[in-house]
Amino acid sequence: MTPQKSPRLDRKLVADTALRLLDEVGLDGLTLRAIAAELDVKAPALYWHFKDKQALLDEMATEMMRRMNSAGEPPAGDWREAYRAAMHGLRAQLLRYRDGARVYSGARFTDTSYAAGLDAGLRLLVDAGFTLTAAARAWYTGYSYTIGYTVEQQAMGPNPFVGEAGYDLEARAERLAAHPLAAAAGLVMFGDFDEGYAQGLEAILVGIDTWRTGRA
Repeated sequence: MTPQKSPRLDRKLVADTALRLLDEVGLDGLTLRAIAAELDVKAPALYWHFKDKQALLDEMATEMMRRMNSAGEPPAGDWREAYRAAMHGLRAQLLRYRDGARVYSGARFTDTSYAAGLDAGLRLLVDAGFTLTAAARAWYTGYSYTIGYTVEQQAMGPNPFVGEAGYDLEARAERLAAHPLAAAAGLVMFGDFDEGYAQGLEAILVGIDTWRTGRA
């Protein structure tokens, strides 16, 4: 049976509702049936707008991107500062949503709202002396690092949406007592995600600067 379009629904309403429900149930608990119940419609009504859950996740990620774009100016100024600001800004936006980085990872955006910010970031790097190839790789390296790091943080760290404390580092250290370096490393890896992210990003900046100067 062909799904019937509901006059009450549009893609933005469904995506907004899904993002709000995401904070309550997490990505694993987010189903089209749950979203339909939240909207007080039958689940088939959603299939008029989204053929499956992945299509909805793509729209959710796109809506996240739109909100990011409305929250700040495109990168400008010194390329290092702008690069830091862009990546820290992306991470901050992903952390606004429960499992936000998992939703964002691998998404295929449904419009071109991302293009202006990407173009501005690449232009800044090209103007600083990067080739377009080096600029694209530099931007995607930081982008991928940010999403991957945030996926791990949201899986392992404290969960502010449900009040979970996160990884029990003392229990981890006890399990790894026979491996003292691995045991001690837990506090570094899982103890302060903000500091860990910032230090990793600085390492990336050092690396990509070699592409700009031609040392690598």
